[in-house]
Amino acid sequence: MTTTINRRRLLLGAGALAAAPAFAQPTAQELAEELQVRVENRSVPELCAEKDNIELDFVSPRIRGMQIQAVHPSYINTIVSDRWAPDWSSCDLSHDPKFFAKARRRTFYETPEFWITGYTFPSFWRPNDVAVRVGDTVERGFHLIQFWIWYRERAEEFMVFYPPDGYWRARPLPFEDMRWTAYGSSFLVGPIEAQERPIVDLEEVAFEPKTRTLVLKFRRGGEARVTIRSVDQERLTLDVEFNDAMPGGRPFAALRSMYAMETMSDAAIVAWRSKRGKSWEEAPVIDFPGASATEIWVGRHLPSRHNLSAPDMVFGKFHGEK
Repeated sequence: MTTTINRRRLLLGAGALAAAPAFAQPTAQELAEELQVRVENRSVPELCAEKDNIELDFVSPRIRGMQIQAVHPSYINTIVSDRWAPDWSSCDLSHDPKFFAKARRRTFYETPEFWITGYTFPSFWRPNDVAVRVGDTVERGFHLIQFWIWYRERAEEFMVFYPPDGYWRARPLPFEDMRWTAYGSSFLVGPIEAQERPIVDLEEVAFEPKTRTLVLKFRRGGEARVTIRSVDQERLTLDVEFNDAMPGGRPFAALRSMYAMETMSDAAIVAWRSKRGKSWEEAPVIDFPGASATEIWVGRHLPSRHNLSAPDMVFGKFHGEK
C-alpha cells in the first residue's frame, strides 16, 4: 500500500498540480504586453435562484490565450456552517428540453493521485454525442466529466466539465480544515453561440495525461488547449491556448452565474482593470456596463445564502499570438 509520504510526493511531484504561488504584481513589461479584451454584459433580472441569469461574454479578434482562476472568496475563513442546498422557490423549469439515456459511471483515466470519471444521466437538455478521447480509447455518451486528485488522505473533486454544452465548474481544494466547498459560477471556453442558452458546440475532447491538458475541438472550427496548471487550498488555475481567432467573430469565453439579490447569488460584484487604468473599477454584476479589460474578477464581498463557499472567478493574462 502506498504510504502517506509517498502519496504526498505523488501529488506534489505532479507538475500540473503543484502548489501555485500567491498573486504577484505584474511587471512593467507584462503590463505593456497585456491584451485588452471587450467584456459584454448580457445579464437579465431573475427571481429563480437556480437559473443562470448572469452572462458575461469575452470578445477579441486577437485572442490566442488566457488564464482562468477559481479563488476562495475573501470571507472563506469566517464560514462556520456552509450552505449549498438548492433553492427552487420562484422557479419553473418545466419547459426545459430532455434527451433520455441509460445512466452509467465510468472511470476512464486513473493514476494513484489523479483520475477522471465520466457520468451519463438518465436525461439531459442536449444530446450526449461528443467523443472523449484518451490515447486510443474513445468514449461517447458522457454528460459530465469529473476531475479528482488524492489530497490529505482523501479524494477531492476539483473540477467538472459537461461535454454536451461546453460548461465548466471549478473550485480550489477545501480551505484549511474544511471538508468540502461548493461549486458556483460556470464558464465556457470556445466560440459561444446560443442554442436555447449559451453553449460551446464540441466535436471532440481529448485528454493528454503528460501535461494534464484537455484539447477541445469545436464543431465551428478550431481548437483550444485547457491545461490544469495548479490546484491548492487557495486557488485552481487553468491556462487556455487557442489555435486561431474565434469563427464568425464569436466570444471566446463566457461566465455564467446566478444573481437574485446580493445575499442570494453566486456572483454579485464585477471588478476590472484596463490597460491604462490607474486602479480597479467595480460595479454590481447586474448593472455592470461592460468594459475593455486586461483582467476581470467576478465574485462576492458579502456571504450569500446560496452556495456560500463557492469561489470567485478571475479571467486574465489575455494575449495574442506569441
